[in-house]
Amino acid sequence: MKRLIKNIVLLALAALLVWGIVWASDKAHNEVCNGVDIEVINVDSTSFVTPEGIKAEMARMGIKAVGVPIGQIDVDHIENRLRESEYLESAECVLSANNRLIIRVKQIVPVLRVYDDSTSYYMNRHGKHMAASISFHADVPVVQGHFSNAYPATRLLPLVEHINSDPTLKALVTMISVTDSNNIFIVPSIRGHVVNLGPVNNLDSKFARLKEFYKNVLPHTGYEYYDTISVKWNHQVVGTKRHKAVKIEIELDSTDYDDPTVLSELNDSPASNNNGNQAATTSNTQKKNQ
Repeated sequence: MKRLIKNIVLLALAALLVWGIVWASDKAHNEVCNGVDIEVINVDSTSFVTPEGIKAEMARMGIKAVGVPIGQIDVDHIENRLRESEYLESAECVLSANNRLIIRVKQIVPVLRVYDDSTSYYMNRHGKHMAASISFHADVPVVQGHFSNAYPATRLLPLVEHINSDPTLKALVTMISVTDSNNIFIVPSIRGHVVNLGPVNNLDSKFARLKEFYKNVLPHTGYEYYDTISVKWNHQVVGTKRHKAVKIEIELDSTDYDDPTVLSELNDSPASNNNGNQAATTSNTQKKNQ
């Protein structure tokens, strides 16, 4: 008899628990959202995304939350729509216990600016585009060229990442110009010449050879002696003399040159400190120029 009474009590408690859950769920389902809280998680001096702007974007997209029953708010749908915005890299949405919609967004972080004919846009490291406007400016490498589905601007992202990872190169490169996939030029902050990198490959080797050339050759010739310096071919640096169709070909051993120095050190390296290989390179250059 006691076992029977115990079982009845347990069944009653279980039924009460189920009813409570259903009642709470139904009550929550019918309660409405009473506000939206928006946080931009990467705010800095170049911020262009604001909570007010996100609310305006939601209104433009037809997304409504305030006054809508909690059970009818699809947070996944809101996240996906916000991620479509060209100004955002990510978006996360949750419903709080006090019936407020919490939205956390990350504004797009440009890594380059593209000029393609009459079009100009920024691009992040994932290749997402954001139209350029007079209300926003980011100090990022500028890329000029004509791009297509066959050769999109995203093909240059490894080059931009390589430049941004090296303080010397970041100070050196002011612009990237694309003639075609095999002739990508950088315009350095050092006036007087451009550098032909060739295609986007073997970047460590190419920039190591370029740094050697700046350190060991240009202090002797002057920085405006060549109009084009090419590192597109393996193990070589080819300089084209200004106003003359004469090319000076120099082979440099860059295997030990992996210590990036600041640009001023590259420019101010005294010629008297050249080692035997550097002297031979200089001699070879002078001999071919005669």
